[in-house]
Amino acid sequence: MPLIQPIFSALLALCTLAFPIAHADEQLALSTSVTDHAAPLILSNARNIKLELIPDDDLAAGDLWVRIRSGFAMRDLDSPLVAKHEQWYASRPDYMARMTDRARRYLHHITVEVERRGMPSEIALLPMIESAFNPGAYSTARASGIWQFIPSTGKSFGMQQNWWYDGRRDIVSATNGALDYLQKLHDMFGDWELALAAYNWGEGAVQRAQARNRKRGLPVNYTSLKMPNETRNYVPKLLAVKNIIANPASFGLVLEEIHDEPYFAAVSTAKHIDVKLAAQLADISMEEFAALNPAHNRPVILQDNSDLILLPVGAVETFRANLESYDKPLVSWQAYQPKKGERLDKLAPRLGLSVATLKSVNGLPGRAKVSTGQTLLVPVNGEESEAEDEFSVFNMHLSPFNGRASRATKHIVRKGDTLGGLARRYRVSIAKLKQWNGPLKIIRVGQVIAVAQVASRKASGRRAGSKSRSHKMVQAKAARQSM
Repeated sequence: MPLIQPIFSALLALCTLAFPIAHADEQLALSTSVTDHAAPLILSNARNIKLELIPDDDLAAGDLWVRIRSGFAMRDLDSPLVAKHEQWYASRPDYMARMTDRARRYLHHITVEVERRGMPSEIALLPMIESAFNPGAYSTARASGIWQFIPSTGKSFGMQQNWWYDGRRDIVSATNGALDYLQKLHDMFGDWELALAAYNWGEGAVQRAQARNRKRGLPVNYTSLKMPNETRNYVPKLLAVKNIIANPASFGLVLEEIHDEPYFAAVSTAKHIDVKLAAQLADISMEEFAALNPAHNRPVILQDNSDLILLPVGAVETFRANLESYDKPLVSWQAYQPKKGERLDKLAPRLGLSVATLKSVNGLPGRAKVSTGQTLLVPVNGEESEAEDEFSVFNMHLSPFNGRASRATKHIVRKGDTLGGLARRYRVSIAKLKQWNGPLKIIRVGQVIAVAQVASRKASGRRAGSKSRSHKMVQAKAARQSM
């Protein structure tokens, strides 16, 4: 098996090698279990991901779209909304191309998990409806990640959320949580249409709608329930995408092939490491690293329980070899706990940063003058680096999670941002930006700008039963194009 041998050798080496670097306590290790050579190789890691490495004699038929089509099992829905959404997607080939290009990183892993649970393969396409496979997607209801979990539901399915890390954006954790939740909903309602409606609207809302229909002697299936427009369109959107994937040519579209093989491998982290350094050691771009590891809010992995990073399968051996020969510290940033009320213009020079960089790095408002007591990220050596460029990729998540309900979706101003550019990016008017932020004649790097108002609390809920709220996706066109 000539194609599998280099990967097998690299993984076997990672299982057995103790890295002889100067900082021996700062090691990374790959947790693996390898099966017989004649069968597909299986990687297991700390979160029980199973990454199947397909032998080369299977790769000839390795188009993932073929595999997904063979698992379609949801029934057709008798609704004109399906045709409406088919036309919408078919008339936007550039959007479909961007979405499927982003999907190539994640779709194999999701498909394998969906199959393992015996679910219809349409479920693997659900992130197309939720987030267009944009790992930085963030809604006005504070739903985040490719599966769009709100904070409360994310926590109930084991996704940590703090200053350093947001597990709702972790590809593996969020996929496991989403599929666990969908299985629970299917067991509850016995129907995939109703399970999906509950995933969007909330299980309590679906149960109440069914109870109202029963009281009136009406059917309680998906098409018979009175529900918000968003939920009414939710399943038709998924079926429209399914129909396009099933036969793209009939819609005038061409789908780029996605290989039916693992895109990423999971590498366990035993100690802290700068994500910029991890990307360099793997010889991949920061954008690629962030797309595979979007859960990290900060450019250094210090979260004790975020025990792995994902790397493209082909980069694992490069990462191992470069790490083995790396003889410098793995961390250049550290946490600092200031006193509440400390002046930032006094604090920043002590930490080796300009005030503007201190604010930009830590997502502080441009008008902030004193510390609120929040943990700050500062250089280990007290020397300012090229922080603006180093941190720009982390600001794609709009604003750091702070444990409190935000009043609006935020954008942290970066170099090159203009008011007109932000208005186009977030599809709002300049007048609205000024209404939400006061007079905005000049915007400065590090300034925090409200770019969308939170949906009304009276709006329909999602993902948290009776307490959940509707989500209206904030899709940044520039962000989609850059991913």
